[in-house]
Amino acid sequence: MEKTAALLVLSALCVSRVRADGLSAPLNVTIRALKVNSAVVTWDILEGDPVIGFAITQQKKDVRMLRFIQEVNTTTRSCALWDLEEDTEYIVHVQSISMRGTSPPSEPVLFRTPREAEKLASKSPEEVTMEEVGQAAQLRAGELIIIVVVLIMWAGVIALFCRQYDIIKDNEPNNNKDKTKNSSECSTPEHPTGGLLRSKFSQKPSVNIIEV
Repeated sequence: MEKTAALLVLSALCVSRVRADGLSAPLNVTIRALKVNSAVVTWDILEGDPVIGFAITQQKKDVRMLRFIQEVNTTTRSCALWDLEEDTEYIVHVQSISMRGTSPPSEPVLFRTPREAEKLASKSPEEVTMEEVGQAAQLRAGELIIIVVVLIMWAGVIALFCRQYDIIKDNEPNNNKDKTKNSSECSTPEHPTGGLLRSKFSQKPSVNIIEV
């Protein structure tokens, strides 16, 4: 009953369009890269069909509102579906477009978008999105910058230490000379100036008395 209602809506939509004679409906319509809010529909066409574009109808199950996507002058066999709602069932039909009109609609494809929690739980460790790759690259670049800055700071500290060490080493001989000079001055005994003269002249002259 639900499929019949969807086909009736699709038929009403295509009444005003010219149906191309001999143009086959797309085959092997498949939903790929199914995510919470997006999906990709792919299909095949019969070899030799003069296809110049495609038309896709997207419909929520049990809802009559349709989204119509059309593109011409292209040979692509896939189309992205966006702005989907999580945990929702959708029905998709694909038609081929030629210079003479459109093909019959393909067999309807029913799919359900996953929930956010289910998508995170089912995500494997090896599955990495482009956004995550970009974030990882930014983190690596930031880490490299921090490492380079730290290495430069360490190099500056080591250079400053070596310079101070050379200055201290150059000053050691002068310090040793000063110490030796000071020690020699302290060990030399002091002699009072004029000590011998004072002792010589300080003695009293002797007087000899001779009796006659």
